[in-house]
Amino acid sequence: MRLLPLPLKDNPYTIHIGSGLLQNKQLVSSFCEGENVLIVTNQLVAPLYLDKVQNTIEGKTVYHLLIDDGEVNKSRESLFKIIDFLVENNFRRNDTLIALGGGVIGDLAGFAAASYQRGMNLVQVPTTLLSQVDSSVGGKTAINHQQGKNLIGAFYQPSAVIIDVDTLDSLPKREYLSGFGEIVKYALLGEKQIAEILQNNVVSLKERNKPLLEELIFLSCQMKANIVARDEKEQGERALLNLGHTFAHAIETLTDYKRFLHGEAVSIGILMALSISAKKSLINSQVVRQYHQLISELGLPVATGIKLASKEFVAAMRKDKKNQSEAIRLVLATPSGCNLEEENDFQLITEIINQYCS
Repeated sequence: MRLLPLPLKDNPYTIHIGSGLLQNKQLVSSFCEGENVLIVTNQLVAPLYLDKVQNTIEGKTVYHLLIDDGEVNKSRESLFKIIDFLVENNFRRNDTLIALGGGVIGDLAGFAAASYQRGMNLVQVPTTLLSQVDSSVGGKTAINHQQGKNLIGAFYQPSAVIIDVDTLDSLPKREYLSGFGEIVKYALLGEKQIAEILQNNVVSLKERNKPLLEELIFLSCQMKANIVARDEKEQGERALLNLGHTFAHAIETLTDYKRFLHGEAVSIGILMALSISAKKSLINSQVVRQYHQLISELGLPVATGIKLASKEFVAAMRKDKKNQSEAIRLVLATPSGCNLEEENDFQLITEIINQYCS
């Protein structure tokens, strides 16, 4: 097991990465505070891992609650389903909620934990590649609004993140590959080891080479943990972790969260951000071609394949959380990493939308 501390001033915790962790009684139980534990998961994850997690918890009353699978269920209705369960079963703020699943479960259950009695103990147990390298780390919790993704939420840190790489064995191919959308992001943000692993091991990664995956997960979490430690509430640097996401969230919103997995939308969004960077002469167009090839080889989409109206697309982008004015804040690439830019050239943005979303 590899341990990665996230040294926050008020809520430091440790990310645990390894194999067989869901059956480690000392590990899981050590973070279950209070008398009651609620495991929130979904119908796909429960048959695979619910019993394993339940069996590691001793001396507590353990409940479970299933939420329907899919981004469309990261909603107010699902949030109150969790909160109603906590109220009806007399949970206290010193009891524990475990989020067992992918990014939807982690965001949703995390926001429920942040909201119930103004905050209860939370343990993140991510079971998808995307949630292991990104959404489970850093304390972002949220639900979606009809007009935009993650518009309702809170920063709320868990007491631990437990990443069992064995859960990746059971992921459907499409769900597994989706996780690489977020990993590519870290390469562009300047993590050279991630870039090298991705570029030199595409076939092995698609075959789920466990040592390579564990290294990618560790390096991704390490980079994110370092950034979050410096900027927990996203007042500056942490916004760089949204590379490609302004475009991706608009794609997801306009397709009702049904056509693309999050990592798929992010892969398209990254290429859109790179293309704008190249148009503005911030990077060489060769970088766009290089990552277009890598993303394609990883089995991820490089365009939407459907027409999305540019006017509606820009309107969705205007609702992005990073925006601080009429300009749209974009994370754009440079030779040395990425920068936040206030983009007022809507003709350029429209050109890129039409290029990738037609």
